[in-house]
This record gives sequence, structure tokens and C-alpha cells, in this order.
Amino acid sequence: MAKISVIVAVAEDGAIGRDNSLIWRLPNDLKYFKALTLGHTIIMGSNTFRSLPSGALPGRENVVLSRSVTEIPGATVYKSIEEAVDALKEQDEVYVIGGAQIYKQVMPYADKLYVTEVAASFPDADVFFPKIDKTIWQEVSRQDNPIDEKHKYAYSFVVYERSC
Repeated sequence: MAKISVIVAVAEDGAIGRDNSLIWRLPNDLKYFKALTLGHTIIMGSNTFRSLPSGALPGRENVVLSRSVTEIPGATVYKSIEEAVDALKEQDEVYVIGGAQIYKQVMPYADKLYVTEVAASFPDADVFFPKIDKTIWQEVSRQDNPIDEKHKYAYSFVVYERSC
């Protein structure tokens, strides 16, 4: 069975986006995302796919979950997270990259969370990540990063593994 990993950047208030796009720009987070997902399968909802500036992300097998669309150029489409997980079970690790509804659906199947914690709140956000239940998820690593000339917010790369 493939390891199901969630990768997300989350603000202190749980915000992950607004108007189908990211709220912040953290270049190191984008590099981290690319380093982890390159060469792997990524699973996303159709809104997340539409938000990508150039369509399918190169160097990765793109999987889109949609109940209404059956074909998307550059991606394989499945109707549900269950269907995708079953189809991808022979892979080592697949990454779920959003959006909010997909994150909510995949949490019961997830083995690992790669969370970029953004040290800020965004009251105008309209999309939020589910609360991480610390009785289920154990923090296994953390790398804190300060504000600098390229990063308006402090942030931490945190990895959680399912503990039960």
C-alpha cells in the first residue's frame, strides 16, 4: 500500500488560501514542495489543478479528483480519494496537495503530514486546513525559519506521523 502524505502550508489560524490561490509567497516553501514531490504522484482537487499557473506540474504524475470532469490534459482523473488510493496502491509514496475538501477527505488515509507552519494569521482567508489532532499525529521533525529579505513571515517545516 502506498504511503499517503499530505503536504500543505498553514497559517496560525488554519488558513491555506483565498480566492483559489495562496495568500503568501514563501520561496523556500515552494522549493521544499518541489524537492519532496518531484518524481512522485501528486493528488489534488480540480480547483487546485485550475489554480496551477501552467497546468500539470512537471516531473510528477498529476492526479485530479473530480466527480464531474472525466478528462483533464496532463492528469489522470478519479472520482474519489478511495478510487485514487486503490489505483495508486503499488507506489511508495503519493502526496496530496489540496485543496481544503480533499485534505478533509484524505486525513483518515494519511500516514504523514508535511506542514509548513506560517507564523501569521489571515482574517480574509476563505479556505482552511482541518485541525491537526495531536492525539493522532506526532511531530517528528521541525525546522524553524526566520523572516528575511525573501520571506515576509517566519515559518517552520514540520513533519507529523500518524501515531495511532
